[in-house]
Amino acid sequence: MPVINYIEFNGSEHSVQVPTGVSLMQGAMDNMIQGIVAECGGCCVCCTCHCMIDPAWAATAGTAADDESELLEMLDTREETSRLSCQVKVTDAMDGMVVRLPESQY
Repeated sequence: MPVINYIEFNGSEHSVQVPTGVSLMQGAMDNMIQGIVAECGGCCVCCTCHCMIDPAWAATAGTAADDESELLEMLDTREETSRLSCQVKVTDAMDGMVVRLPESQY
């Protein structure tokens, strides 16, 4: 099972195993990591699961689809590697990935 490294805005770090095929959002929620609100439950409609993929892992995470990208445009905290964590499914290639969480969801 891949290990995903979540870093909360306050600097707290959590290295947790997340099953392949599960979203980064669900991995955070299953491990009670603060900083992912997920009001819509992962339906790609609310932006409350915004995260920033470490630039070294951006290609592995892939790019946002049009609907996700449109939602991300509404965020003041959007960065080049911003994604909605509900839209990033964990793969074996993501073992060791670093994901930062924004202050706005803390």
